[in-house]
Amino acid sequence: MGCELGKLASRDNRNGSRKLEEPPAPQQQVDPRLPLTAKQKYSMMASWKGISRAMESTGVCMFLKLFEEHGELLLMFEKFKTLKSKEEQANSLELAEHATTVMSTLDEGIKGLDDLDTFFEYLHQVGASHRRIPGFKPEYFWRLEKAFLDAAEMTLGDRYSANIQNIYKITIKFIIETLTNGFDNAKVLSK
Repeated sequence: MGCELGKLASRDNRNGSRKLEEPPAPQQQVDPRLPLTAKQKYSMMASWKGISRAMESTGVCMFLKLFEEHGELLLMFEKFKTLKSKEEQANSLELAEHATTVMSTLDEGIKGLDDLDTFFEYLHQVGASHRRIPGFKPEYFWRLEKAFLDAAEMTLGDRYSANIQNIYKITIKFIIETLTNGFDNAKVLSK
């Protein structure tokens, strides 16, 4: 059947009557380690542009939500652990600086979805670096999940559809798992 179709197509093209449509491009393959489909990854990258234009405000919002739900984590931060009210936190340059640093890490991670070897290496290093923070526990990474999703929703507004929310959930879990693995593996290596 394929041969006959080819003959018909070439005969039709010689006669100038009609053309067969080009076959659709094969769907882009993604690294099997990535828990997103090619379409989801594309949507993530496109949507992330909206957040990357508002890194500081998204980061501050994320930390405000984090401290609202997990006030004990505020004590982990020497530079702004004395900021008790939400208003003080929102206006803190130190908090804004740290929020931007964390958002930049997430930005590097998300941009690294195109090259998972680099993605894993980078986020494993970041996870391992948290071993130097006195009292830091790897489960603290997971406390960031909901705060990140809430901040992403606030920044994206109407663009934060149910589909985008699902993609962000998958992505932040993947990032946090990688950070946690980096923390845990550094712990094993240091023994």
